[in-house]
Amino acid sequence: MRSRALLVLGCLLVAQAPPSFAASRLSQIPQTLAEIEAAGVQMAFEVASVKPSRPGGQPRSLYPLGPGDAFSGDTGFFSATNQPLIAYVRFAFKLGQVDIPGMPSWVYDEEYDIQARAQGKPTKDQMRRMMQSLLTDRFRLATHIDRQIKSAFRLVPVKPGQTGPQLQRHSGGTGTCTGATPPVREAILPQPPSRTSGLQLPELSCGSIGPIAASSPDRGRIGGRDVTLARIAAFVTSPFTGIDRPVADETGLSGTFDFSLEWVLSSRDPAERRDALNDDAGPTFLRALEQQLGLTLASTTTPVAIRTVDHIERPSPD
Repeated sequence: MRSRALLVLGCLLVAQAPPSFAASRLSQIPQTLAEIEAAGVQMAFEVASVKPSRPGGQPRSLYPLGPGDAFSGDTGFFSATNQPLIAYVRFAFKLGQVDIPGMPSWVYDEEYDIQARAQGKPTKDQMRRMMQSLLTDRFRLATHIDRQIKSAFRLVPVKPGQTGPQLQRHSGGTGTCTGATPPVREAILPQPPSRTSGLQLPELSCGSIGPIAASSPDRGRIGGRDVTLARIAAFVTSPFTGIDRPVADETGLSGTFDFSLEWVLSSRDPAERRDALNDDAGPTFLRALEQQLGLTLASTTTPVAIRTVDHIERPSPD
């Protein structure tokens, strides 16, 4: 339940903050978040508002808030409503659906509406850096990076240089991507994916990846258009897939791809179920990865950068 402190935050919190860069210099700033952070470039929205969401509202955003590159914004405007604060934190630091050490429970439960405008036409990653500044200013967010050696997986081809039938190079051209992803209910498959069925993807925005409608309720399915193997590898780590270790792309495959992957859902460890199901029951996640994408996971250890929260608090009304 929301606390009484949250309920009094009914007024719109608006701040006029001088930008730390000129709009004309956007093209001179690094384009990727990793490069922006490494260079120590500070960026901020020109104006922003933060307010608690109305209970019962539907979550919406101008563009996807995940770690992908799908981005239709060209006006410097950010808008999202009925989003838990954790969604904005993940957006700001380009994180997937992972827990962040040090986060209090209210960050996952309490929802906020954020509208903000920047000068010029920043990239999505430049807007992520601006969101970091907004979270620091309004929520007093402070974080640090811990580096640890963790068990991990390497994503590698089953056969070097080859992909499976459900992983195809993005051909580009008109009509291959849309500006928005339709609701899952509009993307029903006529049959399960197979070696000969083709991708059978619903309309997806370029650079997007995520769950899509499966052929039956007991199956999980993910798909994407115009995404790199590094993005696919990062998305594999998820409670939805059952893979709980970091996955690094070591396929050696460059460029972008369209893909579709479907498997039988199970609460058991997929690594224990590689051969547990017969072909009639359907493939496990690992078997589907091999058969449909031509990829497999190899165990390894790797240095992992873990972002940990030192402090965060609810915003106060002006």
